[in-house]
Amino acid sequence: MSVEIRPFTPEDADWLTRQHGVLYARDEGFDETLEPLVAQILAGFVAKHDPNCERGWIAWEGETRLGSIFCVRLDAEAAKLRLFLLVPEARGSGLGRRLLETCMGFAREAGCARMQLWTHAEHEAACALCARNGFRRVSRIPVHSFGRDLTEEQWEIDL
Repeated sequence: MSVEIRPFTPEDADWLTRQHGVLYARDEGFDETLEPLVAQILAGFVAKHDPNCERGWIAWEGETRLGSIFCVRLDAEAAKLRLFLLVPEARGSGLGRRLLETCMGFAREAGCARMQLWTHAEHEAACALCARNGFRRVSRIPVHSFGRDLTEEQWEIDL
């Protein structure tokens, strides 16, 4: 797979919003509340992000988008990983690891001492990828989100 990881542009927002809605509804049983949340996150990023310490990336193969990852500032010393997504045909190819390394490397270069992410335990592949790359789970709570009972997890890594 010849994949290029390019900076996110506002033109990627509709695709990314829709992919979250479609994939999470189909694969996870999420309801229609996810898509507006992703749209809101992306609109805020486009309007207010600081390019010195916040960035997003889209993975492309030719003219096809395959995934995304974002690094946003959580506080003075920490970054937050957001909107990490791979389309099914890109999973298992090593692209998730490449995106994760890109995001973590940027956070280090931007002066962050640690990185945090929020996910659900039900996203087993994502949790396994994070654990393999040094993240540790720091909290776990039951929630009802996106029309489902889920287990929300927070993960962290020292950079």
